[in-house]
Amino acid sequence: MKKKIVGILVAGVAVLALSGCGGGGGGDYYGDGYYPEPLPPVNDGLTTLFLIDQDGFAYAGVPYICDSMLDWSATAPNGEFSFYPGEDCEFDFVGLEGNYDDDPYVDDIVYIVDDLDYGKGGIAYECASFGVGTTYGDGSFDYDIDDICTFYL
Repeated sequence: MKKKIVGILVAGVAVLALSGCGGGGGGDYYGDGYYPEPLPPVNDGLTTLFLIDQDGFAYAGVPYICDSMLDWSATAPNGEFSFYPGEDCEFDFVGLEGNYDDDPYVDDIVYIVDDLDYGKGGIAYECASFGVGTTYGDGSFDYDIDDICTFYL
């Protein structure tokens, strides 16, 4: 009889000891049977916009640098450039004729658009040749030939 009681006590202690291990595994972080949903992808806050002309073609290869960048980069073949909101980004429009006189028949017009081709109006900017302004509702802006413009994104 004593052996039975001792055996039951040892078995009970073993069960309690093993149940407290909480091995859980596979995402059961706290051993409570709760498996949390996978974490969403990291959103680093990077924003992407595009430079296009009046016909919707991309301005590729336009040199630019933003506050968080160490070196100059260039717009991608589709006119894409990326930045963190609140940054200042400087673009070097060397070789573009400019649209200071708003002449669509002679001057190149540059637009800043999003991935749906909606113009990004109201972006404050400053060009070396004439001073400050904001992009028009369609995302276009004034600049002169071979101008360097800083956009306050």
